[in-house]
Amino acid sequence: MARRAGPAGGRHPHRRPNGEGARIPDLTLWSKPQPRSVWLALTDLLLVIEIVSPGFEAIDEMVKRHEYAAAGIPRYWLVDQDAALTVTLHHLGRSGEYEVATKMPLAWLLNTAPADHLG
Repeated sequence: MARRAGPAGGRHPHRRPNGEGARIPDLTLWSKPQPRSVWLALTDLLLVIEIVSPGFEAIDEMVKRHEYAAAGIPRYWLVDQDAALTVTLHHLGRSGEYEVATKMPLAWLLNTAPADHLG
């Protein structure tokens, strides 16, 4: 299965329940190449990655997590801007909410293959 990372701010698929606005994640991973467009269907979206923005922690940690889970996105990774750049890997549980799979420093995560965490 071909995988491609989307550019920061270059992809997002999720419309809010009221049909207005949308989210543009910091990074996305798709199961196959997508057309050159900002607004895309969720069908092939495997992973959304957000980097916690200072002053917007609650939005990144709670609001976006809930919205992405409601959209059915299988995986959500959150990168904290602490000393270790801790990454929290969430996966969509049977309840339709994200569950924490693990937490690890970004340096360790970068030494693994994405497939190790997408199974």
